Amino acid sequence: MAHLLGTQSLHVSLPDRVLLEDVTLGIDEGDRIGVVGRNGDGKSTLLRLLARLQDPDSGRVTVRGGVHVGVLGQQDEATEDTTIRQRVVGERPEYEWASDPRIRDVLAGLLQELDLETPLADLSGGQLRRVHLAELLVGDWDVLLLDEPTNHLDVEGIAWLAEHLRRRWTPKDGGLVVVTHDRWFLDAVCTRMWEVHDGVVDPFEGGYAAYVLQRVERDRQAAAVEAKRQNLMRKELAWLRRGAPARTSKPKFRIDAANELIDDEPPVRDTVELTQLATSRLGRDVIDVLDVDAGYGDVQVLHDVTLHIGAADRIGVLGPNGAGKSTLLALITGDLAPQAGRVKRGKTVTVRQVSQRIEGLQEHVNSRVSDVVGRYRSSYRAGKDDVSPGQLLERLGFTTAHQKVKVGELSGGQQRRLNLLLTLLEEPNILVLDEPTNDMDTDMLAAMEDLLDTWPGPLIVVSHDRYLLERVTDTQYAVLDGTVRHVPGGVEQYIELRKAAETSPGAAAGRGADAGSAAAPPQTRVADSARSPEGSGSFAAPETDGTGGGQSAASALSGAEARSAQKELSSVERRMEKLSQQTGTLHEKLAAHDQSDYQGLQTITADLRAVEAEIEGLEERWLELSDLVG
Repeated sequence: MAHLLGTQSLHVSLPDRVLLEDVTLGIDEGDRIGVVGRNGDGKSTLLRLLARLQDPDSGRVTVRGGVHVGVLGQQDEATEDTTIRQRVVGERPEYEWASDPRIRDVLAGLLQELDLETPLADLSGGQLRRVHLAELLVGDWDVLLLDEPTNHLDVEGIAWLAEHLRRRWTPKDGGLVVVTHDRWFLDAVCTRMWEVHDGVVDPFEGGYAAYVLQRVERDRQAAAVEAKRQNLMRKELAWLRRGAPARTSKPKFRIDAANELIDDEPPVRDTVELTQLATSRLGRDVIDVLDVDAGYGDVQVLHDVTLHIGAADRIGVLGPNGAGKSTLLALITGDLAPQAGRVKRGKTVTVRQVSQRIEGLQEHVNSRVSDVVGRYRSSYRAGKDDVSPGQLLERLGFTTAHQKVKVGELSGGQQRRLNLLLTLLEEPNILVLDEPTNDMDTDMLAAMEDLLDTWPGPLIVVSHDRYLLERVTDTQYAVLDGTVRHVPGGVEQYIELRKAAETSPGAAAGRGADAGSAAAPPQTRVADSARSPEGSGSFAAPETDGTGGGQSAASALSGAEARSAQKELSSVERRMEKLSQQTGTLHEKLAAHDQSDYQGLQTITADLRAVEAEIEGLEERWLELSDLVG
């Protein structure tokens, strides 16, 4: 493969430390590289060096002749008197850029809800970020360098960007380097990884999952080497005393050793124990949202919402921006009263929310981290273990030096982690997380997830981080068109539902009525209603059945078949609801049962597994029937 861009012996120093030392790297044709590492270890600096936007203290960056490099930095600028259209496509005539499939794809994927004649100065930070990403993606580049491209994108936008980059940057086309904390995106796009740490950059083959596997093996080797070194010291001491030399052999790299480590790992969560703890703390009644309409003033945001939250439920909430996710959270936390229906709460329920705004730290900005944490409690129950607040701080990446820093001097990611920790120390019995992953690197995300694995109670998470949702929650709900619906198929099903909504009649009109969207002339708004169902962004006409109308699975059924499928679907939903209640009852029975009666515990557990297996089969049938009825 042809070499495109490389570095030789890069060295960058800060006043207090060496950031990068003797770093030599290369980017070849077809490379798709993800960059990970702790915040502050030099990922963005490395990208700026590769783009030649920053000079190293020593060393050099070389670019092959004729290679064009495109860069997306973290800072977005709103040039005065410039519109979205001018920033993205310049002054080219409309017939020229509107006929370009790549430009149409990018506009449909990133800017479909925006009027292209809107001035940049009128955009929110998230909208401006998408404009700059669109500007970059419509260009012709041989190497593309992206610093946090998924910031301000929702789940659908991230999925679209991953697909766009996979199609455009094939193993034969150009080079791609991405700095991001979105681990699903790294796995979906990248075929190589660079880890920036301690002044060096370590390469790994494969995406994020392969990187984790290799890191486990690297750490295992390091532990083995250290154990061997200590053993050698003991043998050396023995030789000094007895004169017998010690012999050693070098450890060999074996990836299957990492696999063996993984095979020995227990499940990430002890479901039975957490259910027992949650039930003992909360009892049978937790929160039931019953036939609720909700909104603000005369504006109704949600209607006819029914949601049951059990003692050990871990729920992920999906939905586009502005759909009503925050309204749903406000109903759960009690910050918003329903306009109709009711929210029923158990007597012992206490809810705490970790929000995006980190409001809980304002009163502590002039206090040291250790002093703030010390005001809460001396121990915290994390799963089976009692740990001190200091140990919790260490688990979330706070070194001894960090614990002596004032809260107001912490980085955004550190403040988010501290806010989560303080919320846990308050010991609520229901935890609500609203976009908790902002400003966190992959190591800290893993540490946060590990801590959440010990949370003994209902967990409700709103996040655009697909990896986090699938990792820490067991079931997902989607907020769509003012309703809340269960999506047994998780994120994949949610994305398919959104694609179907985009291609349905009236979808474009519905988007045009969104709050904050100015009505635009037809020629300046992206005509995404013709977007292909596959999400490719091409503007091919929809398939027809020969009569001029679009054909779907539902339209292929006869009237009797459609009614029968709908009837079975309703029956499946009722059965799933009943089994879900049985699951809750069995969990409570398991928690209350005499723990010394192993035979009885096994019987209850077997019943629970049978119910869960039936639910799994019903969910698969539900998905099949949903496709049929449309």
